[in-house]
Amino acid sequence: MMDLSRADEDSYTNNLIGTLLGIFGNVLVSISLNIQKYGHVTVVGAKDPRIFYHTKTWWFGFFLAILGEAANFVSYAFAPLSLVVPLNAVSILTSYILGFIFMHEKSKPKDFAKRHGLSFLGAILVVGGAYLFVAFGPNTHEKLTAEVVVRLLVGWPVLLYLVLEIIMFCLLLYFYKQKNANYLIIILLLVALLGSVTVISVKAVSHMLILSLEGSMQLDYPIFTVMFVCMVSTIVFQASFLSQASKLYDSCHIASMNYILSTSLAVLAGAVFYLEFNHEDILHICMFLLGTAACYLGVFLITKIKKKNKNFEPYVTMNMSNGVSIIHSKGPEVPADFTGTFSYGALVNNDGTTSSHQAVNTEQPTTSFRPTRASNGPPDRKQD
Repeated sequence: MMDLSRADEDSYTNNLIGTLLGIFGNVLVSISLNIQKYGHVTVVGAKDPRIFYHTKTWWFGFFLAILGEAANFVSYAFAPLSLVVPLNAVSILTSYILGFIFMHEKSKPKDFAKRHGLSFLGAILVVGGAYLFVAFGPNTHEKLTAEVVVRLLVGWPVLLYLVLEIIMFCLLLYFYKQKNANYLIIILLLVALLGSVTVISVKAVSHMLILSLEGSMQLDYPIFTVMFVCMVSTIVFQASFLSQASKLYDSCHIASMNYILSTSLAVLAGAVFYLEFNHEDILHICMFLLGTAACYLGVFLITKIKKKNKNFEPYVTMNMSNGVSIIHSKGPEVPADFTGTFSYGALVNNDGTTSSHQAVNTEQPTTSFRPTRASNGPPDRKQD
């Protein structure tokens, strides 16, 4: 009984260490990305497009990114996949907080609450959901030696899961490449399917590295090489698909949908491959799912940005005399275009070309002269 209670205490300690490492790593990654983005912004307009490599700001952000990813990598050796993967919401929450702090937005309290109320609710949901799935998450801790990884890999549930995943991946890739189905859901499903293999291999590699450092050498087993190659290759292909998605769609939509799909498939992979929920009761599973769903909703609300429409303001308002027409003073207001392409005297489409259906009236307007005061005679006219 004493050994059993001590084992439970050690498992909860490992969960706590893994959770703290995951939170720390995701916060560092978010800060590093914002620092690197600031480094890019400071050199906008430079002749050399790679000048940011020579700035200390960019390299400091790169160092923080490596440190954060290292913390995330080690966290897989202490906590189950189902606890570590959903903690990616912390990175999105940190980016929102940093953006809110440095935005310096000034507005009325009513407008401020209208624009940011849902985002604040999303932040609360992320914090509450993270607490729920950490408190009620799985508590399975098995030393993943090379023999254990091989035994899990050849089990029929894992083989069935991998076969179904490969078939689904091939079908999605066919539609994406051959049918030019560049839908966001298809691209992110490809990323999520690759990500489920990534987290499986990352956990196995992390465990075997930790065991090797403790004295039980695992690096000379072929399964370690297989898992390491799977980890690196899937990460590279994920980055490629995400890069293609970022060229076609808004980053906010990518962030929320990618988090939901990748987390769902990663948790499913942990349940199938590492049997993380086999010894959990129905109450803990339901509370874990509730916390994960709260994080999903919170991330969706945080990334749901309402764009504020701005009225178009002409460069010159030609209203100095009654005989000259006023540019853009008639008709509906035209929203401003911020594509980076500017044109004087013409409207610009989103693709940077002059609008064909917004023609400028070049005819000379007719002018009429009215007397400023009533008189019995004809109005005074200027003599040539």
